[in-house]
Amino acid sequence: MIGSHAKMPKNTPNKDMAVNVYSTNVTSENLSRHDMLAWVNDCLASQFSKIEELCTGAAYCQFMDMLFPNSVPIKRVKFRTNLEHEYIQNFKILQAGFKKMSVDKIIPVDKLIKGRFQDNFEFLQWFKKFFDANYDGQEYDALAQRNHVKLGSGGPGSHTGSGVGSSSNELHTMHRQKLISHAHSHSQQQQHQHSSHAQSTHQPHPPLVSNGRSSSMRGRTVSKVPPRTNNATPPNRMTAGTTGAVKKNDAVTAQTNQQIEELSNQVRPELDIMDMRLNLEGLEKERDFYFSKLRDIEILCQEADEAEPAQLVQKILDILYATEDGFAPPDDAPPEDEEY
Repeated sequence: MIGSHAKMPKNTPNKDMAVNVYSTNVTSENLSRHDMLAWVNDCLASQFSKIEELCTGAAYCQFMDMLFPNSVPIKRVKFRTNLEHEYIQNFKILQAGFKKMSVDKIIPVDKLIKGRFQDNFEFLQWFKKFFDANYDGQEYDALAQRNHVKLGSGGPGSHTGSGVGSSSNELHTMHRQKLISHAHSHSQQQQHQHSSHAQSTHQPHPPLVSNGRSSSMRGRTVSKVPPRTNNATPPNRMTAGTTGAVKKNDAVTAQTNQQIEELSNQVRPELDIMDMRLNLEGLEKERDFYFSKLRDIEILCQEADEAEPAQLVQKILDILYATEDGFAPPDDAPPEDEEY
């Protein structure tokens, strides 16, 4: 199994070039979304629960490290993230790995990072075929290669264990213990106040009863003060927090747009080169096609020339050997003062 504990040495020499694969729309090897997800989790020892989680690009970066050791800087990959600009950074690392291994695939980053199922499923289908064409069967400890960071099933803190989420769970447990302790002490305080109130009601003198009622009211006031304080203070805090969040979101959006533009600029020259190659291939095919036809006509005319050529054959020869397209050279020499 790929995700076994046997480590693949990191000093394994890189392969010179990847095997490129193309269309996967009509093949018998296509798997269902559940099969594809099970394959990813099995290979990477991950816990992805849906295809859309692959929009971070981290899984593909580790697949490249598995197929072509040292093709990507695996330590720079953000395995536990829910920030779009970090998704883009992961795909930049992946695109650089593709370029290093001469992979022709253009990554649709702007579509994948949106986390839509169809876009991510189509890219995963292509990558599965790419993986099958390039995997050499070597064992790879995916969990150890990413320093036992958990991969998949939501954001940080959704799992217990030794991964990134463990510290968050510890803080959550401590917070719950504090709340339970506070609730217990508050309950004891209320019981004590209730006991004091019960004792005061048995006193015969009115002043003591009044004091008991006053004490009871104080107990009620104490229990009501925190909600009033909380109701009064949050608007200012919410306003400041909202303003800060808006500014942060604007900065992240600007940075994301800039990174998308930079990545598009990196990809655009490669697309132009591919278009030029396609145009050149078309022109070469067209040239060979017409040259072949002309060669056939020339041979036909030469053979007919040996056995009394007809007038039509002579005209064809005149066209073939004309110095300008569509015109045949005149039989007689033109006058010296005549211009063409």
